[in-house]
Amino acid sequence: MFLRSIRLFNFRNHADVTYNFSERVNCIVGENGAGKTNLIDAVYFLALTKSSIQKQDLLSVSHEQQMMVIDGNFGNGENITVTITKGQKKVVLADKVPYERISHHIGKYPLVLIAPDDTDMIRDASDARRKLFDGIIAQFDQQYLKSFQQYNRLLDQRNSLLKQFVDRNYFDQQMLDSYSEPLVVLCIEIAKKRSEFVQEFEPEIRKHYKEISSGKEKVSITYSTEVLEGFAAKFKRNESKDRMAQRTTMGVHKDDYLYQLDGLPAKKFGSQGQKKSFVLAVRLAQFDLLEKQKGTKPLLLLDDIFDKLDDNRIEKLIQKIDNDTFGQVFITDARPERTKRILEKVKAEVNYIEL
Repeated sequence: MFLRSIRLFNFRNHADVTYNFSERVNCIVGENGAGKTNLIDAVYFLALTKSSIQKQDLLSVSHEQQMMVIDGNFGNGENITVTITKGQKKVVLADKVPYERISHHIGKYPLVLIAPDDTDMIRDASDARRKLFDGIIAQFDQQYLKSFQQYNRLLDQRNSLLKQFVDRNYFDQQMLDSYSEPLVVLCIEIAKKRSEFVQEFEPEIRKHYKEISSGKEKVSITYSTEVLEGFAAKFKRNESKDRMAQRTTMGVHKDDYLYQLDGLPAKKFGSQGQKKSFVLAVRLAQFDLLEKQKGTKPLLLLDDIFDKLDDNRIEKLIQKIDNDTFGQVFITDARPERTKRILEKVKAEVNYIEL
């Protein structure tokens, strides 16, 4: 599975350009600001129907333009098109036929991105870690994605209702229950899937961490949630607190994933090298599980990582590229001479795209 070519029209700083790709290694080089990250984010967009950078789709439309188009041709002959027009809904087409639900496309073309800010998943707040794992699980499990989207809609509606009770000085228990009851059901379903996934995922992370770091410390990820035991009763008891706070204060939107080194929080006690190894191990474990479940190697995007990883970790990645662990790889770098030096021993064809 690979991407043959991509056309970008009014996508950020790319006005109207087409790029052709190698089936194996593609190096996108150019000065900072040339649009390297934007190009591989367009590849991300084709696979996952959203940006890895911008939270709002409209921010991907070039300045003062009304619409943008990303059009990609894959190795299986299928053409995927993503169109965003101001004032209209996003449209995703497969061979010019729109999806009934855009979410049906997620997971069709598996993809793994390793980016410079990935260490945020360790040092930042819990929402960064939830976003990471929700994105990974969604590529594996369409039902999880559907339940997760439904949960977020119900959560927003329940929060709006709680605020409305205060603003209008009234309370309707039956109406609140109509949101609370399905929310609890979805909470339990999502928490079970998250828990099961971490149990499968953790051994893969440990394997890759040991390989990357040659370290003696034992790494682990613990899924932290209030949901799995007696949650329905706890949620009901918490109702008065929700009414005072005017928002839902319990649920899977409060979950966290705890990264640990020898039982200690990696956020506090991990060195920079240990954190980088942990992050890389998570991404490589994601790649392995996606390949196992999908039966094809995911696209691998490596965005500006040579500045962030030391020589040992870079060498480990290059070895994996060279021994065909990965399929199609996209690499960005602001220093072409460095990229050529690092990849000069790779036997696979390397396609250089200069921006």
